[in-house]
Amino acid sequence: MVRVLSDSAVAQCLSLSELLPVVREAFVRQGRDEVERPERPHFPVGAGPDGSDPAGTGLVMPAYVRGADYYATKLVGVHEGNAERGLPTVNAQIALTAADTGLPAGYLAGTRITNARTGCIGGLAAAELATGPVTLGLLGAGTQARWQARAIDAATDLDAVRVYSPSDSKRECAADLGDELGVPAEPVDAPEAAVAGANVVVTATTATDPVFDGGALDHGTLVVAVGAYEAEMRELDAETFERASRLFADVPAEVAEIGDAREAGLDAEDFAPLSAVFDGDRGRERADEILVVESVGTAVLDAAAAEHVFDAAEARDAGTEVPL
Repeated sequence: MVRVLSDSAVAQCLSLSELLPVVREAFVRQGRDEVERPERPHFPVGAGPDGSDPAGTGLVMPAYVRGADYYATKLVGVHEGNAERGLPTVNAQIALTAADTGLPAGYLAGTRITNARTGCIGGLAAAELATGPVTLGLLGAGTQARWQARAIDAATDLDAVRVYSPSDSKRECAADLGDELGVPAEPVDAPEAAVAGANVVVTATTATDPVFDGGALDHGTLVVAVGAYEAEMRELDAETFERASRLFADVPAEVAEIGDAREAGLDAEDFAPLSAVFDGDRGRERADEILVVESVGTAVLDAAAAEHVFDAAEARDAGTEVPL
């Protein structure tokens, strides 16, 4: 029997406060090379036989945390045009397979899990590297921007949020976050208004050009960039990297291939693994340092988060069991 979890079933079994330590441990295990994480292929999809522009990008993300009961394979679609259709930009499904027998065990709606585990990256980074209560400058007003704010609120003492997006979505996002999190949240009309005075700046966009001027960062700011994952995508300018005392990445070799790093002339050796922060080997050394965390996403987090949700579903008898 295979347990199938819809998005609503996943929502019943997912708590950010409970997921944060799961994601943290997954990072530590990855840093200690206690995982299997094959390369993740990504490819254009939805193009016609005439070679017209693709509709989006497909990704396959397998991973296994050694000793876990299951390994995970996540299938992802990234379709930027979905925003105009009223649909999520990122959609995902996760298959869990028993590690000891290879039998299928679970099939989970993966979009909420993806959003939550990515949000936890910002939350955990802020908990470890931010200076005191958090004033959050949020660049982006979509689904992932909201999850970043939620996770930072769950992991830190969040004082205020300022949201910038070139569209009017910033107003709805700020209003929703203010109501949900119970903190002052306001839309601002320029990127610099979000960045100046913030001690944590998060970029969660699909931009191909930098979304703020690095010269606007205050000393002591933590910058967390989670949007770019391809060479054509870029959220941070070269000045942000030049002003930073230290750079961290969830997967340094893959971060070195995105537009942020390429345009700044950086390679994998310029980034310390973020896992070292959670394992106590690296961190902030001075209060006035600017620090940068780049994330392209790692399937190890999906595997750990999906197993966590799946175990909670089994304990609650959530979802539906079907023969396969």
